[in-house]
Amino acid sequence: MSIDFKGISLRVGASFFFTLMVLFIKWLSDEIPVGQVVFFRSAFALIPLVLFLVWTREFPLGLKTRRPGSHVARCILGCLAMFASFASLKYLPLSHASIIGYMAPVLAVVLAGILLKESVSGARWFGVLFGFLGMLVLILPTASSADVDTTYLTGVALAMAMAILTAGAKIQIRSLALTENAGAIAFYFALTCTMAGLATLPFDWTPPSGQQLGLLICTGISGGIAHILMTLSYRYSEISKLAAFEYLSLIFAVIADALFFNILPESAFYAAAACIICATLVVALKDQTGKVQAAVR
Repeated sequence: MSIDFKGISLRVGASFFFTLMVLFIKWLSDEIPVGQVVFFRSAFALIPLVLFLVWTREFPLGLKTRRPGSHVARCILGCLAMFASFASLKYLPLSHASIIGYMAPVLAVVLAGILLKESVSGARWFGVLFGFLGMLVLILPTASSADVDTTYLTGVALAMAMAILTAGAKIQIRSLALTENAGAIAFYFALTCTMAGLATLPFDWTPPSGQQLGLLICTGISGGIAHILMTLSYRYSEISKLAAFEYLSLIFAVIADALFFNILPESAFYAAAACIICATLVVALKDQTGKVQAAVR
C-alpha cells in the first residue's frame, strides 16, 4: 500500500466518523446547549484517544511534546472552530452552514502553500475548486431562497469564522504531524475543548434524558475516532492533496439523511456528486501518474 493511499484511506475514514458525529449533534441541536455538546463531544473523545495511545504503547510517554506552543495554537483554533460550527447551526439551515464550511479546504490549500511551502499542483487546485463547484451546484438552489436578516447574517459570520479557524487548525495539524504523536495532537485538542465546554456549565445546561446522554456519548466517541484518523492522514499525505477528499463527507451525509430522516437527494445532488468524484479521481490519479513519471526519469 502506497503512502498516499494510506493518507487518502485514513481521510475518507475520518469523513465517515465525522458524519456520524454531525448526525448525533443534529439530533441534539434543538435540545442541548452548544457548550454542553462541546463538553460531551470532547470528554468522551478522550476514551478512544487514550485507547489508541495504549494500543500503540505510547501512553503516557506519547503525550510528551517538544512543541507546546504549536499545540496551544492548534487547540485554540480548533476549539473556537468547534464552538462556531455548532453555534452556526442554530442560525443557519444545515445546507447554508455546510457550503460556507467547505471554504475551509480551499483556505487550507492557500495557507499550506504560503506557510508550509507545499507545492500546490494544478491537479490539486483543480480537485479542490471542482469539488467546491460541486458544493455550489448542490447548495445554491436552496441557498438562493434564504431570507437575509440579522439572525441569518449572524449565522453566516459564525460559519465563516469556523471555516477560517478550521483552515488555520489544519495547517497546525500538518506541521505537528511531522514530528508529534498523532494521538497526542488529538488528545490535547479534546482535553482543551473539554475544559472549554465545562466552563459553560453555569449557562443553563440541560439535564439529558437517557437517549440524549447516549447520543452525547456517541458524539464524543465518533469524534475521537475521526480525529485520530484525520491526524494520521496528514502524516502520510499533504493538506493540499487531501482537501478534495473532504467533500466525500457530503455523500455520507446524504446517505444518513435517506436512512434516518427519509430525505432523498434531488437531481442537483447527482451533478454535485459527479463533480466531487471527478475531483477526487483527478487528484489521486494525476499525482500518482506524476510520481511514476518522475521515478522513470
